[in-house]
Amino acid sequence: MTISSARTLKGPRRFVRRVAHRAISPKWQFLRGFLKNPVMVGSVIPSSKVLIDRMLGPVKWDEVKLFVEYGPGVGTFTRPILDRLAPDAKLIAIDTNDDFIIYLKKDIDDPRLIAVHGSAAEVEQIVADHGFAHADYVVSGLPFSTLPPGVGQAIGAATSRVIRTGGAFLVYQFSPKVRDFIAPHFERIDRGFEWINVPPATLFWAWREPATA
Repeated sequence: MTISSARTLKGPRRFVRRVAHRAISPKWQFLRGFLKNPVMVGSVIPSSKVLIDRMLGPVKWDEVKLFVEYGPGVGTFTRPILDRLAPDAKLIAIDTNDDFIIYLKKDIDDPRLIAVHGSAAEVEQIVADHGFAHADYVVSGLPFSTLPPGVGQAIGAATSRVIRTGGAFLVYQFSPKVRDFIAPHFERIDRGFEWINVPPATLFWAWREPATA
């Protein structure tokens, strides 16, 4: 074999290796998901560690039996949640993009993770199908302001019904309009802002509190 022919063979091999690496890279999978359906993915860049730690800060982890995540993507929040979750607790991750669900099932080997292809608006049925009466916390980065008409309202209402008293809906958004979708259904909403993220994000902690007499 001549040197030139060997180089010709090496070229395609390097290309195949690059493509294979991209196929399993979380960043590449996230970008693919965004390009495939930008309406359902809030950002082209995964959330920062600072945002994740702040968003999950108020959670009382020793009380969690079921955590639910909307729009897990490649697991940017999924992994930190599992790191904090008790050994006997579960995490249900719901995504409308089946590519993300397939990726999570292959990439995260943890029996506590239940990855579901479906809509967040169906959270009550999904939770019941897996043997739970309610969720303790739900986290979401879904872009409520760009969802199809009626979907944001349906998700807000269903989430309030599925979260137990004392639990919370944790929402990070790039538009504060999400408050309009969740305020009618929760007794108290705390708000924050995180600059150390691309783009900077508005944070909401919507709490289910006991009814007052």
